[in-house]
Amino acid sequence: MTQEEKDLLLKDLCARLPYGVKCDYEGSVLSIDKLDVTNKEVCGNLIAWYDAWPVEKCKPYLRPMSSITEEEKNDLFQLMGRGTDIERIDFYISHYFDYRGLIPMGLALEAPEDMYKID
Repeated sequence: MTQEEKDLLLKDLCARLPYGVKCDYEGSVLSIDKLDVTNKEVCGNLIAWYDAWPVEKCKPYLRPMSSITEEEKNDLFQLMGRGTDIERIDFYISHYFDYRGLIPMGLALEAPEDMYKID
């Protein structure tokens, strides 16, 4: 992973931190609750212990843009008409959408359909 890819992944994960993003770490699901930007590490709970891992070993589970539901399309359409750019970006982040294209770059994995429950 290049330094540019690490930086892109860290930026994306930092924005998703309040929403409980999950990552794959060597075949296990990691719930991220903190990022060490200085050391480029992801911190969180993995099964029975808490630790930190290099960001390049973690791939977030994200939803492809094609998985948007009709309800989400309607919500997003409303934001397109009256929302700000920040509100639209927050929508993508809070719904775990891969709006940066990390999945095709190999920096993220497609989330299983039932991984994230959106209220």
